[in-house]
Amino acid sequence: MEFTGKAALVTGGTRGIGAAIVRRLARKGADVAFTFASSDRAASDLVQEIETLGGKACAIKADSGDPLAVRQAVEQAASVLGRLDILVNSAGVFYAGPIENVTLEEIDTTLAIHVRAVFVASQAALGHMGSGGRIISIGSCFAQRVPYGGATLYAMSKSALIGFTKGLAREVGERGITVNVVDPGSTDTEMNPADGPAVAAELELMAVKRYAVPDEIAAAVAYLASAESGFVTGASLAIDGGLSA
Repeated sequence: MEFTGKAALVTGGTRGIGAAIVRRLARKGADVAFTFASSDRAASDLVQEIETLGGKACAIKADSGDPLAVRQAVEQAASVLGRLDILVNSAGVFYAGPIENVTLEEIDTTLAIHVRAVFVASQAALGHMGSGGRIISIGSCFAQRVPYGGATLYAMSKSALIGFTKGLAREVGERGITVNVVDPGSTDTEMNPADGPAVAAELELMAVKRYAVPDEIAAAVAYLASAESGFVTGASLAIDGGLSA
């Protein structure tokens, strides 16, 4: 229960990696707020699941593409939980296809959720964080290596998180706050299921011939949120089965 007395906000927390992070932090004792865009039933079920286990959870409906909603979600989380020690930027989208087919709407949505929302949420969260604060973003192994075409927009947006992480780590290190990014590889989620059509091609690229499960990504986040990681900042941690090796 290493996070007892800590409060966390996870964006995009109702499914896949985000939900696994919410559960992991709650199991370790944190009070957890999480945002969701549309899955009201999934959000309610997750809150109930955590409360049944004796934890405290709060679901906040907020579109990560809306900067005002992002700021309000941070303020609501801090108000309901009484403090904010950990921010995990997990909300994400994925548009794939040749660059000629990418629309302006897809560009704007991707950058709004993957880049602007991370900046805005972190900016707002820092107003509530003291020494020991943690900001962790969910990036992608595509920020380091793009092994096939059709992922240019996604890779561009996730690469921005590395620059953001390094820059912010320099700004807040003297305050005892760390900033890191986790770069997952192929992970068994609704967005990229382990029985999907691209599995064989993706496994061929990896040293470990399987998909990750979301809780393996959540474990890395929990480490970066812990006191043990206090000397780790400005880092990008690849959890990708060796794709970037």
